[in-house]
Amino acid sequence: MRVIKLGGSLLDDAVRRAAVLRTIAKSWKAGEELVLVHGGGKHIDAMLRRLGIEKKTHAGLRITDDATLEIVVAVLGGTVNKMLVAELAKIGVKAGGISGSDGGTLLADRHPHIDGINLGNVGRVRTSDPSLIRAMLASRILPVVSSVAAGARGSLLNVNADSAAAAIAAGLHASSLVFLTDVAGLLDSKGEVVESLDADDARELLKSDVVTGGMRPKLEAALQALASGVSSIHIGEGGTQLVAA
Repeated sequence: MRVIKLGGSLLDDAVRRAAVLRTIAKSWKAGEELVLVHGGGKHIDAMLRRLGIEKKTHAGLRITDDATLEIVVAVLGGTVNKMLVAELAKIGVKAGGISGSDGGTLLADRHPHIDGINLGNVGRVRTSDPSLIRAMLASRILPVVSSVAAGARGSLLNVNADSAAAAIAAGLHASSLVFLTDVAGLLDSKGEVVESLDADDARELLKSDVVTGGMRPKLEAALQALASGVSSIHIGEGGTQLVAA
């Protein structure tokens, strides 16, 4: 089983997105079990601008007050999720769109304050229940999962899509996790793609200033998946492979 996380400009570039979905459809029709996980930060930003709501971030995370959470849920679970489901249907794939909060697929705790800043309705994924996804796969429905998690007492939490994908891969005991994004892979200090590294190498890189921006949570999520038994992790299309030490 392979879990594929779609993110970055891939979700905004219709031509590239179509090419990726065609490749996914080919593997699915050949009988491979696949699960798609997605975020949609740029779509959320666009909706916030349209509604005149200020975007606020801290330490690379979106501060998610109640008004922003409504938009996050609507955009991720609605606009982006159903766009992917519809585009897969056009190329002959029966897909079903769910959020991580459905069926306890993603369970999260409220993120602790960072530097004294309250992040609001932001979650840190604790675990994943694969029951709903397995039921969809058993019916040959391709699961498309948005990165909204279930919190305490029926609450919803905005979670990092890379962490969501890693947790889902771990919960499913997937053999492979792929992060498809707008970069070729993990870049070293010279700006060149690192073709392969092990967990120890990845931890050392995270201690340095080489790994920045969105690549940092991606690499951290990859390490979590690796520690949970996911044996093959790729960042970028044919880019960086992360292996156990």
